[in-house]
Parts: sequence; C-alpha cells; structure tokens
Amino acid sequence: MLVSVIILNYNTYQLTCNCIESVIKYTRGVTYEIILVDNNSTECDASLFSEKFPGITLIKNKENNGFAKGNNLGIQYAQGDTILLLNSDTLLQEDAISRAAFTLAQNSSIGALGVKMTYPDGSLQYTARRFRSVQWELLDLLRFVLLLMAYKKRALLMLGKYFKCDFNTTCDWLNGAFFMLPRKIILQMPGHKLDDRFFMYGEDHLWCYQIKKLGYNCFFYCETTIIHLNNGSTDRRKQLLLTKTMMRNELEIMRVIYKRGLYYYFLRTIYICKEYCRYCIKWLVFVVFNQQIR
Repeated sequence: MLVSVIILNYNTYQLTCNCIESVIKYTRGVTYEIILVDNNSTECDASLFSEKFPGITLIKNKENNGFAKGNNLGIQYAQGDTILLLNSDTLLQEDAISRAAFTLAQNSSIGALGVKMTYPDGSLQYTARRFRSVQWELLDLLRFVLLLMAYKKRALLMLGKYFKCDFNTTCDWLNGAFFMLPRKIILQMPGHKLDDRFFMYGEDHLWCYQIKKLGYNCFFYCETTIIHLNNGSTDRRKQLLLTKTMMRNELEIMRVIYKRGLYYYFLRTIYICKEYCRYCIKWLVFVVFNQQIR
C-alpha cells in the first residue's frame, strides 16, 4: 500500500516544515510519498523545501488558485491508491497515517475518512458533522430538548459540537484538514478530480456530499489523534471576514443538496437568521475588544 500525502503551502514555510517533519517522524506502518504543492508563495523560495526534504515531490504552482485546485494539482502527481489531503497546520503525534490507511483499506464502503483532532492545548475540534437540515437547525436552537436525550443518541443525531469524538461512526461530512480517500473515489468524480468551485472553505463539506451520492460512507475514526493548529481563529478581523465566505459557501452547498424547493428556502431563512445574529455578536465583541485595547 502506498499513501500519497498531499500538503499545500502558501506563505507558511515553518508550519509546513513542522508538518512534514511530523509525517516523517511518525509514519512507520505504511509506505508513503509526500507531494508538496506551493501555491505561488512570496514568503520564500519554494526550493528551500526540496533542500530541507530531498525526498519530497515539490510542485511550484504558478498562481495561488485555492485549496481544491491546489490539491487536484498534487493528485495529478500522486502514485498511491490512497490519497491523504493534509493541512500544513497539522502535526502528527503518532502513526496516524498508517492507522487510518489500514482502516480505510479494510472497509470498501468507506469513501472518505477523517480522524480526531485537537488544538495544541488539547481541547477538542469538531471534525465529524451532519448536513444542515431544518430538524438540525431547530434542535440546535432548542437545545433543552437535546439535553433530555442520552448522550450517545444525542451525539449520533447531531454530531459536531454535540459529539465528544469518543467512538467510531459514520457521519455526513468530515473536516478536510486530514482527509483520506481511495483514488477510485476521485476517478468517479466529474472530470476525475475533486470539485474545485470554491477557492477556500466548504470544499470538504461538498466533497463528502458528492462521495455519499456515489454510495460510499464518510467515516470518523477516533482511534488516532492529530493536532490541528487552525491559526486563523486567533485573528478576529480575519475570522469575521472568513465567516462571510463560509456562510456564502454553506448556502451554495445547501442549494446543491436540496435544490431550490420550498424546503431549501425555509432552511436558508433559518440558517441566515441564526448565523447573521451570531455574526453581529462576534462583530460587537470585536469592536468592544478593540476599544478596550485602545
């Protein structure tokens, strides 16, 4: 078994080096290759990666055309039958790649596999989720109803922040920071590539929907853990801008799933009202915070 590990770099030289070093240090149970796609970084010459890691395949993209297109470029050079899309801001702590790869190989019904992720302080990230639905949105608003349920029933129904990532389960979609899939899945996608309509954010959600439409499961594997730094969360101004992008992409995914029927417009209304209120609260906190700093 050969696993092709595809990592994108865009002006994150040290983070990317740390990620590659962790892959080399901990991956022992499977043969792998590392394909690094540099999305036209300006921070430094991408050739520094080849000098530091002579065993990798370096692809210098002529432009920064986003996450999905960058990964598709890396996939074109991949030799393995198992593909792992790995964010540059992740760190392995154990042989997560071989554990995930063997789990994927043992179950032909799995079309995409993700693993447990934590922040550097050990707090949990919510990496297994359900597609948005009217039921999900209303239960998320009426959380007291969920508290009446047993934990496992509540976790399986809602996933996301209601799930402690403490057991293996199928889910609707997975966080793309560690996104493992068989090459055969990509070959069944339109154009034999991953959907690249989004520049960034929401791709993993869209891909999982398309994988499930092909008849495969998305599987959350809790028996190995990686660190996902997720640095964007520390920049409040950037976070607010990204929230708008994520909302726009989320609405497009809803349209893809539910088309343009009455159900779609009802769900869209609930979602926009909820997220706009949350956005306003975040904006107010940001403004107050800045005023306090000054």
